[in-house]
Amino acid sequence: MGFWVLGVFFICAVVCIGNAVGIEEKCDFFQGRWVRDETYPLYMAEECPFTEREFNCQKNGRLDDLYLKFRWQPNGCDLQRFDGQDFLEKFSGKSIMFVGDSLSRNQWQSLTCMLHSSVPQAQYNVTRVGDISIFTFMDYDVKVMLHRSVYLVDVVLEKIGRVLKLDSINGGKIWKNIDMLIFNTWHWWNRRGPSQPWDYIQIGKKILKDMDRMVAFEKALRTWANWVDFNIDPTKSMVFFQGVSPSHYNGTSWGEPSAKNCVREKLPLLVSTYPGGLPPALGVQKGVISRMKKAVQFLDVTNLSLLRKDGHPSMYGLGGPAGMDCSHWCLSGVPDIWNEILYNLIL
Repeated sequence: MGFWVLGVFFICAVVCIGNAVGIEEKCDFFQGRWVRDETYPLYMAEECPFTEREFNCQKNGRLDDLYLKFRWQPNGCDLQRFDGQDFLEKFSGKSIMFVGDSLSRNQWQSLTCMLHSSVPQAQYNVTRVGDISIFTFMDYDVKVMLHRSVYLVDVVLEKIGRVLKLDSINGGKIWKNIDMLIFNTWHWWNRRGPSQPWDYIQIGKKILKDMDRMVAFEKALRTWANWVDFNIDPTKSMVFFQGVSPSHYNGTSWGEPSAKNCVREKLPLLVSTYPGGLPPALGVQKGVISRMKKAVQFLDVTNLSLLRKDGHPSMYGLGGPAGMDCSHWCLSGVPDIWNEILYNLIL
């Protein structure tokens, strides 16, 4: 019980306030810079036998490894290094669920790799039921789950076709009674053409062929926020929302106008602020969360991730050179730092 009382205290604290190592005053873990550290990464990809091919850049032929040798250094404090055994002991008998798109899958797989490499002899089991993947550390009775829900709100097949319902979230019933939830959505909101998984948008009784995507995004987030406010008991469940995970397809944004994607990028930007600015969707996320009744911790990873133009699979992902991937992240890599910050926020 003591752990959950402590957890609630931190959730209800000011957004982005952490438990800094050796620092009693507040520390914003999300403001800082990348520094080289030869003790990183936290694990090597070969230590994680279940790493999916699309994230396993080294196995796919990436020869440079300097991108693995950086850690995030907040201004004015230090992050406590991730301790997988401690994490599992804290969550013994409990459940964790990532909810969102393939960036949530990226982070989910990162955390399972971090935990497995910390306790490599511990028994584990991986199962999948529909849109839910379940990684169970049996020795600790800890479930780390992934629910694929790219919009968070419902997409329903009806007579007219696939309908994206901005004010419906019936799929949320499986989020109830989870001890820690980490939500994410953004990357699918601007998809059009064959990759768009809906035919119509519905708001109330109004059905539209399309609408301003940022307006639709904000409406869906409000629906999700209302669901959390109505359904989540903060004394029993910890709730986090992951900020926008950025892509790198335009070198002008980071001072290399000739770069059309992230291929052959080998170093992060060693500054504190991304020169190309922050995406507007981030402001929408923060605005919605700031007006919620229930406390939700915002994982403000956008700026620190923008600085990591070197961290994507590029031509070393699932599609090879023909499927240039500057949206997802190599593992080991940047999502490990997201999870290291998450760990510090629950200490």
